[in-house]
Amino acid sequence: MPIELKIPQVGESITEVEIGPWLKQPGELVQKDEPVVTLESEKATVELPAPESGTLAKVLKQKGDVAKVGEVIGFLEAAMAQPEVGKRATEAASAAQTGRNQGKEPRSQKQPDTQSGERRAEAPPGANKGGEPRIMPAAERLMAEHGLNPEQMRPTGAGGRLLKEDVLRELEKPKAAQSAPQMQPGIETQFLSAKDVATEREEEIVPMSRLRRTVAERLVEAQRTAALLTTFNEADMTQVLALRKEFGDAFAKKYEVKLGFMSFFVKASIDALKQFPEVNAEVRGTNIVYRNYFDIGVAIGGGKGLVVPVLRHAERMSFAEIELAIGDFARRARENKLKIEELQGGTFTISNGGVYGSLLSTPIVNPPQSGVLGMHAIQERPVAREGSVVIRPMMYLALTYDHRIVDGREGVTFLRRIKEAIENPTRMLMEI
Repeated sequence: MPIELKIPQVGESITEVEIGPWLKQPGELVQKDEPVVTLESEKATVELPAPESGTLAKVLKQKGDVAKVGEVIGFLEAAMAQPEVGKRATEAASAAQTGRNQGKEPRSQKQPDTQSGERRAEAPPGANKGGEPRIMPAAERLMAEHGLNPEQMRPTGAGGRLLKEDVLRELEKPKAAQSAPQMQPGIETQFLSAKDVATEREEEIVPMSRLRRTVAERLVEAQRTAALLTTFNEADMTQVLALRKEFGDAFAKKYEVKLGFMSFFVKASIDALKQFPEVNAEVRGTNIVYRNYFDIGVAIGGGKGLVVPVLRHAERMSFAEIELAIGDFARRARENKLKIEELQGGTFTISNGGVYGSLLSTPIVNPPQSGVLGMHAIQERPVAREGSVVIRPMMYLALTYDHRIVDGREGVTFLRRIKEAIENPTRMLMEI
């Protein structure tokens, strides 16, 4: 009996997902819990595992299609128990197929040439016994709509199947110029041919991922619904750099993680949020919701774009716990393995553009939050200290806040509190 592949519940308030690349093709064997297809939600990319071992029998939704939670997107044929003799035969056939895929057949499977001294003609890639590619239904419909010939395309599906993606790839190719310029015989030209011009001016159209579309919508929503204002300051990083130099090796040896800058700024932000609870609050309808906990979002560049995993109850975390959590987030973000619940919520966000060399920027609030702190690159600059000009490692800081509930005085003083905590880190320990 076919086994249904259903869209699981991938997060609170998420009702549909976009189908990503299929990791298995129809006819391929799938082991239980092995990923079959990727699903892109508005918050993260997840993989759908096979509920049982078997063969992928049918695909109902192709890459780019939208499916609702609970909808069936494909079927598996359950693996059948085989007699020992049949099992050995299947294993031998599988080994033969593996050998062919690697460009060489097992010796026991080799067949003699039908004509001595002549090489057997090889079928073109993606062709079946009749010499024609096997065409998937979605690809056939798309070719009929655009009047395409299957011989124009190179099949990439398992077993030489012509997929919908192959047809789309053909449709996205730039149209060749109608005619090339006429040249007089014997005269060399210094101009590019029409083909060269077309090649130099190619365009590639790629649909936005569901995650990217959601990020775009939320950023526009923040600009449209919130009264955003940004204030700036700068912090002298001398003390933080000195602490990292003094205790960095011992910290790394004990906790197996580098002592970075982010843990200092998480601690400094919590210190300031306690002093100014408006920045940790949100507007909900006509009410202001104040929170007595601190879930700090940390913006991280991942495989699918910017993601903001959340440090839950960051006020309870040590420097080492913060650094370990951020390192784990960064690793799993690159592998697209962050969980949906790790990206939800958050009361305040920190974004470090300095890792990319940014000197100054105006970060955008992640709604429904009311504030975001922007860190930037550290540069040695001349500054005045006690009547003298000295060179100090300086970092520009930016705080964007929702002016509906955070007044200018509170916003400016909040950022100054962070500056003071960073320039004198012992203040955070003394809570003064």
